[in-house]
Amino acid sequence: MELEQQIKQLIIESLALEDISAEDIDDDLVLFGDDGLGLDSVDALELGLAVQKNFALQFNGEQQNLKAHFNTVKALANFIRRLK
Repeated sequence: MELEQQIKQLIIESLALEDISAEDIDDDLVLFGDDGLGLDSVDALELGLAVQKNFALQFNGEQQNLKAHFNTVKALANFIRRLK
């Protein structure tokens, strides 16, 4: 499964978004705020933990601009690829 698709499934499963499918989430859709998927800061924490666990990564929020990396599925996929 392609990384972007895995991330979409992870978003749906980790945040219990039952009324959304992976096809509803475009790679360039803004994940947080009113303009896109509408996720909030609690969702950000849960998603961050899920990504770290699922992809065996460790984030350093002070050194990595995590907000930018979690902006879209595409940005998050590129970030994960760099860390792997």
